[in-house]
Amino acid sequence: MVRLLTYCLLFLILTHDVLAQDGVSFETKVSKTQLGINERLRVDFIMNQDGDNFVAPSFEQFLLVGGPNQSISNSWINGRSSYSKTYSYYLSPKSKGVFNIDQATIEVDGKVYKSQPVKVTVTAAVDQPKDPNDPEYVADQNIELVAELSNANPYLNEAVSVVYKLYVSNDVYLSGLNILDQPKYNNFWSQIIPINKLEIEQGTFKNQPYNYVMVSRAVLYPQKEGELTIEPLSLDISLEVPSQRRNMFGGFLRQTVRKTITAPSRTIRVKPLPEVGKPENFNGAVGSFDFSMTATPMVLKAGEAFQVKLKVAGKGNLKLFKMPEFQLPSSLEVYEPERKENINTNISGMSGDVTVNYTVVPAFRGVYPLPNVNFSYFNLKTNSYQTISSESISIDVTDGPVNNAASEDLRTKPKTTSNTGAFSGFKNQTTLQPILTQKFFNSKSFWTWLLVPLLILPLVLLLKQMKNARSADLIGAKSKADWKKAERYLKEAKSVMGDSKLFYAALERALYNVLKSKLKVSISALNKDGIQKILTDKKFNTSTIAELNSLLQSCEFARYTPSALDSMTKDYGRARILIVELSKI
Repeated sequence: MVRLLTYCLLFLILTHDVLAQDGVSFETKVSKTQLGINERLRVDFIMNQDGDNFVAPSFEQFLLVGGPNQSISNSWINGRSSYSKTYSYYLSPKSKGVFNIDQATIEVDGKVYKSQPVKVTVTAAVDQPKDPNDPEYVADQNIELVAELSNANPYLNEAVSVVYKLYVSNDVYLSGLNILDQPKYNNFWSQIIPINKLEIEQGTFKNQPYNYVMVSRAVLYPQKEGELTIEPLSLDISLEVPSQRRNMFGGFLRQTVRKTITAPSRTIRVKPLPEVGKPENFNGAVGSFDFSMTATPMVLKAGEAFQVKLKVAGKGNLKLFKMPEFQLPSSLEVYEPERKENINTNISGMSGDVTVNYTVVPAFRGVYPLPNVNFSYFNLKTNSYQTISSESISIDVTDGPVNNAASEDLRTKPKTTSNTGAFSGFKNQTTLQPILTQKFFNSKSFWTWLLVPLLILPLVLLLKQMKNARSADLIGAKSKADWKKAERYLKEAKSVMGDSKLFYAALERALYNVLKSKLKVSISALNKDGIQKILTDKKFNTSTIAELNSLLQSCEFARYTPSALDSMTKDYGRARILIVELSKI
């Protein structure tokens, strides 16, 4: 009886375990549901059974700073087994607001399970505990991102330069930098001035010697009066800060810290242009300019064309004002003007010239005076309006009919001439020749044009087939060449193991050449999204795709953050296994 009860109890325990294991649990856990924009968030996707084809959400409102990390836990407690598999991500918010961590999916025994979305609130930056030995605190105390303005109180349409500088003290070392969010410069005409190479320079900040890097610069022309705000710029940076640990020689070891830093917004107070003394023909030009009007040729015949060119040259808002217009006599036919710009924009503003070319055709003989043209602008050097007048020009039309309605010649009175000679230059007699007709149907030309295409068609098909064969051979040869490159780069990575930058650069080239060989696409097409889509379409295991993304991310981080030898050894082994998997494509 006792034995029977024991068997029954054991059966119930085993049945309970089996039933418990039939229920699949897949959930999302976050380290906190409310955080400041200067804090990090950990997201764990936890399942109680081993699954395949795990797909994480996009995390569009966050910057991925770590992960995915995978961990597995097996335990047997009091006769009961438990299993847990976790995918972990470390995120940094891009902006304030309320965001959802969307659903992730996993496949278990052919069924797809989804986690529940989690709502996270991102607030303004929060105060964090200030431990003098905390690397995050040390980094905060030794860096500063500032926006330097050339003029905080400009006139409307006056150039203002804004330069973003990252100041770094001598106690820390900048190892990586990436711009997260460029300002949009609302209510400004703006142009980003590219920085070809980031260079560390020496300067002074807070009355202390600092190193600084110029990370972004732009020239702005305010288009609105009053207070205008320049949006902040955000950076993702990697720093090496001293720690409390020492090396074998007694020196302090450094620790890598990754941070998101934002420059404070700046306010510009834009002054309106003065109304006192403003000319009627003022079209918004602000700066320092020269103005001229020229015409070529100045002597011609009726029906011929001449060019009138208005030119403004100097420094100022050359792209932002209208060129002056001028009136011509009605007997001159004027075509739509052509505008040409030769402008160079740098950190101090625009400089160069703008020209407007008018094509003019006189219909009658005479002398045509072109009235002088006025150009007005606001001079920033004198803070006053100035007007430049062009010299008057006379166009002499020496030959052609005379306009009886009103003479345009200001030097002599027009001669009376009848209009019968107005069309004397046109021919009024013809020399037409009869066209000889010839029978084309059933002629030699007819049969030649009919049969030649039929004879050429097989030749064209043969040439196309030969071309396709050569193309296939060429693709195969390129694929083999890419595979050999991958093997060479993998050997190169092994030979430079110990130097993280050289090692991961060679490892990255090896992975990309394997993908190029197998997927038969160019290196430029191998971005993160493109790789994932192609491999997913080819039914590759999600874990293989995640492993590839993890390795490529390690290669990218190695550009800014040094890696230990054991990490390089592990990544080399992972790469060899992954290349074997990719060879099955």
